[in-house]
Amino acid sequence: MSRPLIGLSGRRKVGSNIAGFPEILHHLDLDLYFADYARGVIEAGGIPVHLPMDVDPADLMDRLDGLMLSGGADIDPLRYGAESETEDFPPEPERDQFELDLLTQADAGSIPVLGICRGLQMVNVHRGGSLNQDVPPHARFSEPPQTEAHAVSLVPDSRLGQLYGPDRNVNSLHHQTIEQLGSDLRVTAHADDGTIEGIESTDGRIVAVQWHPEMMVSRPNDPIFGWLVEAAST
Repeated sequence: MSRPLIGLSGRRKVGSNIAGFPEILHHLDLDLYFADYARGVIEAGGIPVHLPMDVDPADLMDRLDGLMLSGGADIDPLRYGAESETEDFPPEPERDQFELDLLTQADAGSIPVLGICRGLQMVNVHRGGSLNQDVPPHARFSEPPQTEAHAVSLVPDSRLGQLYGPDRNVNSLHHQTIEQLGSDLRVTAHADDGTIEGIESTDGRIVAVQWHPEMMVSRPNDPIFGWLVEAAST
C-alpha cells in the first residue's frame, strides 16, 4: 500500500523576518512551518506535503489523503463576529481564508483532519464557534516547548481517550482557547481549569488538540500522528 499524502499548512513570512537572510532577499515571500510537524507524519508512515497558499484548495484536496493544520498566529476575531482584544499575535488574513477553504474542501471530500493548537481553534471557528482571545496562564512561552505544563483529562469513549488513555501531561504554547463550541463538534479533553484541550467532530473524521504533540519528547511514538496516517490510508 502506498504511503498516504498528508497536506500540511503553514504560514507566510518575508525574508526580513528571518535572521541572517541577505538584505537583497528581505522582500521575498517564505512559506514555513516547524519541521517537527512533518517529522510526526513521516514517523507515523505518511508523507507530508507542503500546501502553498497560492494554490486553490479545491485543486489541492483532490490530491491528498489527509490534512494537518499547524499552529501559528491568532485567527482574525472578525471571523467569529468579535472585535480584537489583543495584539500579541496579529492575524494573518490570507492564511485564515486559505485554511477555512481547506476545511471546507476536506468536509466535501470526507478527508481526515488533525488540528494542532491554532489548528484546533480554526476547526472550531470553521464550524461557527468562537474563541477566548487572551488566556495568559496557558501562554508558557518562557519555557522550552517540550515542557509538560499541566495535565489534561480525556473522555474515555472518544478517539483521544482511545489514543492516550484517561489523562496525559501536555505542553502549553497558546494564549487563546475555545469559548463557544462549533456545530457537530464534541469536547473530548480538558484541563483542570476547564480549558478545552481537545475536540472531535461527531463523525470522528476530525481530531484536534490545543497542545503541541509534535514538540513533545514523546513525538516519535505519539499516537495522534498514527491516527491521522491510518485514517488517511482507508
